[in-house]
Amino acid sequence: MSLFLLAVWTLWQRELVRFYRQPSRVVGALAPPVLFWLLIGVGLGPSFHAPGAAGGTSYLAWFFPGVVILILLFTAIFSEISIIEDRREGFLQAVLVSPAPRASVVLGKVLGGTTLAVLQSVLFLLLGPAIGLRVTSAGALAVLAVVLILLAFALTALACAIAWWLDSTQGFHAIMNLFLIPMWLLAGTLFPAEGAPGWLGVVMRVNPLTYGVAALRRALAPESAADLPGFAVSLAVTAGCALLAFAAAVWVASRRPAR
Repeated sequence: MSLFLLAVWTLWQRELVRFYRQPSRVVGALAPPVLFWLLIGVGLGPSFHAPGAAGGTSYLAWFFPGVVILILLFTAIFSEISIIEDRREGFLQAVLVSPAPRASVVLGKVLGGTTLAVLQSVLFLLLGPAIGLRVTSAGALAVLAVVLILLAFALTALACAIAWWLDSTQGFHAIMNLFLIPMWLLAGTLFPAEGAPGWLGVVMRVNPLTYGVAALRRALAPESAADLPGFAVSLAVTAGCALLAFAAAVWVASRRPAR
C-alpha cells in the first residue's frame, strides 16, 4: 500500500510541477472556452429562451455550465497527452518497470489532471457573479465541488485510456475531435434537448455527459434545470461513468506494452 500511494503521490506532484512550468497550458485551456462563451453567448442571446426558466435566463448564464465542462475537457486533453510524450521520451517505460502497480500509475496521472482541471474551472467560475450566478451557501459550494471533481475525474480518466492506447499526438487529437467534442456538443451544453429532432433528443438523453451537465446546471442555476434529470440520478450516473472510465484506463494500461 505504501508503494501504491508513493507512486500516486509522485506522479500527481509531477503533473502539477509540469503544469506550472508551462504557463501556456493555462491559456490553451481557458482562452478558447472563454472566447466561445462570449462570442456564442452574445450572438445567440437575443434569440434564446431558456426552457423552464421563470422570468427568462440570458444565454450567457445558460451556456455558462457548458463552458465549465469545456474547460474540464480541454484540461483533460492537454494533461493526458503527456502520456504519449512520456512514452516517446522513455519516462513511461521507466515507471512501468518499477514495482509500482499500473493502477497506481494511472491513478497518479488521472488525479494530477483532475486537480488541474478543477483549479482552472474554479478560475472561470469566478466570472459567474458578473452574470448573476452566485453560490453562497456552504452546502451548495460542497455540492458544486463534488460535481466538478467527478466530472474532471471522469473526463481525465477517459482521455487517459485513449492516450495510453495511442502512439502519436496527431492520432490523439483526431480521436478527441471525433469523440469527445461531439459528446460535449450533444450533452445539452449549446442547446437544450427540448425542441431537438426526435433522434437527436434520444442521443442527447443517452449521452452520459448530459447527466454531468445537468448536475452542474442544478448546482449553479437550479431555476434553469427544471426539465433536466434529477440531481441524485445525474450525480449517480456521473460517478458511475467516472469509475468505468478509470477502470477502462487501468485495463488499457495493463494490456498495452510499455514500448
